[in-house]
Amino acid sequence: MNPLLKAEQAVLGAVLLDPGQLSHLEWLAPDHFYRPVHQALFAALRKLRDDGHPAVEGEGPVPLSWVTHAVAEAGLHVRGLTASYAHLLVSACPRPAHAPVYGRMVLEGAIHRTVAQHAIRLHQEARAGAVRGEAEGALHHADVLTGVLTDLARRWGTEPRPVAPATSQAPDPPALPPAQADRAAEDEEFLLAVLVERPGAMGEVVGWLRPGDFADPVHGQLYRCLGALHHRGEPIDRITLLWEAQRRGLLADGTLTEDRFAAICDGVGAGDAEWLGKQVMRSSLTRTAAASALAVRDLAEDEVLAPGRLINHALHALGPLDEVRARWQTANGRPASRAPATATSSNGPPAARVHAALTRSTPRPAPSPPGRLSPGPTPTASRPPSRNLS
Repeated sequence: MNPLLKAEQAVLGAVLLDPGQLSHLEWLAPDHFYRPVHQALFAALRKLRDDGHPAVEGEGPVPLSWVTHAVAEAGLHVRGLTASYAHLLVSACPRPAHAPVYGRMVLEGAIHRTVAQHAIRLHQEARAGAVRGEAEGALHHADVLTGVLTDLARRWGTEPRPVAPATSQAPDPPALPPAQADRAAEDEEFLLAVLVERPGAMGEVVGWLRPGDFADPVHGQLYRCLGALHHRGEPIDRITLLWEAQRRGLLADGTLTEDRFAAICDGVGAGDAEWLGKQVMRSSLTRTAAASALAVRDLAEDEVLAPGRLINHALHALGPLDEVRARWQTANGRPASRAPATATSSNGPPAARVHAALTRSTPRPAPSPPGRLSPGPTPTASRPPSRNLS
């Protein structure tokens, strides 16, 4: 059973039965439909309406030409549509007057798909950026996703605000491909060696680099030890670092082995700590972007989530990336930027579209035009409000 498919069929069936329902669906667009044949048919019905088809303004029964012309027009853009399928759509509509409610269901499905598609693009760009050694592409797609979520929230009738799910937990960063993992480990070891060898090097990175930015948890723990020594104003060398690691239990629990410690502290300590820190930070940013994208995609694929909750949970899932981005910009001497404004105006969509989008299936008596194609008793109309996107 596919409720979204049935909703799409019911919307189209309602308009085929009663062309006047199009006036209640101005906020619904052809690309909100999932099936291409439904997109083409809804676009064709709107085109016939805009071209002044007699069925729209005519009194009495809906002429058969309304169906045949719609099928012919849609057939110019998609293959496989037949008149028999149009009649199947008519039979799939329980009540034509409930068209705005069916449209709301179609719109909810479109919201989930839109969020999922943008999350997938962000994930792909983050992984590609890790390979290329750059982060700007991931940041751009993160801005696009944030803008889409903000626009959806505004159209849905809510304020966009990050809200943690009831069972919120930080997503695990996806594993790096072997080549990128080796490169990240080398950069991290090199940076730690420089920080141990050069007493003043911590001052170059401590303001924006965090232990969580290290892909290897052992490296992150050692950096935390170095940060503690720096914060207390104590000398930094391989002996003080080893002592701090022991204090924190890294030796007792096997987190840090003698070989790992030697590999880091016996390495070449000549290098640019700031440059190496930025390399570690860039890797952290792309990993965080990929993890946030996966979290948003998982939310979008949860059919139980209402659109408002989906949008706010998705904004919350992007929070870790915003935090890393702010430190990345600090490291590069740039002020923190904000997501670009959305394509819609600051005033949001027209009031009529918002009103239509808030339709709920609370019936009220409303006689249908006599002789329309609706086979059953007098249908009922629906009135607002339930939150919906346009």
